[in-house]
Amino acid sequence: MTSFEEAETEETVTCLHLTFYHPCQDEKMMFHCLNFCKREQVRADEIAKFGRDSSVCRYNLMDTRVSRIQFSLQFFRKLHTSEYCFEIKNLSKKTKLTVNQTELGYLNKIDLPWKCIISFGDYQILAEIQEGESMDYFETHLHLAEAPILQERCLPSLKPVPENGISPSFFLSQGKSPTEIDENEL
Repeated sequence: MTSFEEAETEETVTCLHLTFYHPCQDEKMMFHCLNFCKREQVRADEIAKFGRDSSVCRYNLMDTRVSRIQFSLQFFRKLHTSEYCFEIKNLSKKTKLTVNQTELGYLNKIDLPWKCIISFGDYQILAEIQEGESMDYFETHLHLAEAPILQERCLPSLKPVPENGISPSFFLSQGKSPTEIDENEL
């Protein structure tokens, strides 16, 4: 047998991709302490903390409006399955944390969906979980977004609003189809 045949089977590693955005990131440089575009290993029994206190937090956000410890992520395996997940907990007493549409107060926690948007203040973080098999550690891969992740906050409605303010659905509910008329005919 060759050493290749005797080598242990390589296991895949769960990777948490986090894409960060803040509207003032170019001026305030709040992400300059984060290691972008390089995967980083985190032991499975370690809690990954995010905040401005570098003595406690593994991921530092250099902004006085961020709590010393803003939130934490903990890697775990679901009971009676081989599925690995992350739990997110809000550790800020002053700022609510939103995961998709779920608002978390201080010490509230939920399972992190496989793809979601985490937001607090003006911060937006797109979190995407890439599944793996390793039980000993997981990886984080940080990215920086050029544009806002939450575009829909800027766009209150995706449906065009006609100039007369009457929605096309109004006509459809009455069994009539909309007709175009010249404004001089009114």
